[in-house]
Amino acid sequence: MDTIAPRLPRPTARTVPPGACDVHTHVFGPLDSYPTGPATYAIPLAPPAVYRQMLDAVGLSRGVLIQPAPYGTDTRALVKALATLGERVRGIAVATPDITDADLDALHEAGVRGLRFIEMRDPSTGQPYKGSIGVDSLRQLAPRLRERGWHAHIWAKAADCPALHAQIVPLGVPVVFDHMGQFDTAAGVQAPAFQAFLALLEHEDVWVKLSLCRVSRQAPAYTEVEPFHRALVARRPERLLWGSDWPFVRMAEASPDVGELLDVFLGWVDDPAVARQILVDNPAHLFDFPPQEL
Repeated sequence: MDTIAPRLPRPTARTVPPGACDVHTHVFGPLDSYPTGPATYAIPLAPPAVYRQMLDAVGLSRGVLIQPAPYGTDTRALVKALATLGERVRGIAVATPDITDADLDALHEAGVRGLRFIEMRDPSTGQPYKGSIGVDSLRQLAPRLRERGWHAHIWAKAADCPALHAQIVPLGVPVVFDHMGQFDTAAGVQAPAFQAFLALLEHEDVWVKLSLCRVSRQAPAYTEVEPFHRALVARRPERLLWGSDWPFVRMAEASPDVGELLDVFLGWVDDPAVARQILVDNPAHLFDFPPQEL
């Protein structure tokens, strides 16, 4: 199996508010204890100790660990990381409808607060990512997510998100759309697909992650994304979250720097109170983090 060392960030140039949370990150390993399944990319060597080092380097107080597709439904590495990092982190797992209630309860106790579903295709194969679970499974799992106060994370294209949301509304499960809906920057802010995606923020069950590196490769400034980002923040900041996507699978040498990503976010969000809302307050509420120590 090919592996790669993840990029560790430099400190930010701007001040990160206490309690700030990166809501889209991954851990891998230690691989001798928690090997992945097949993957079409080199696996980052990103065990909990390296993940903690990343958070500390940029002044992030909290993080949310998303189960990566190469682990499939094997959540042992995720659960180990949650145990290692304690109340500093929460998790989003992957499960099929045949998972037992006992296993769901154990995941909740470990710090999991939702499940992830992927409607994107692996660019290297054109097929669903190996180990990923589609939204069809959410329909069967929804009652048990509701019982536990969990939510669904969905990675899909912006053009597909309104129809997916319409299917999910009757299920009564809040939904978090990954990677800003991975819209087409070339189409422009006024494109119908992005405007329809933007309108989803008016729904009380919808959250959107502000993540840049899956929308644009124009690091470190990401100038082409700024109008879209500002439109989302202007529309409804109380439904937004911020995520880096560290350790940036499939990006290798093109991986961005988490410190630079935070600086871009803080530069684009002009009001410090709004920046705090997105980085601190929204994730604390959605992911059930404990109150901060003063």
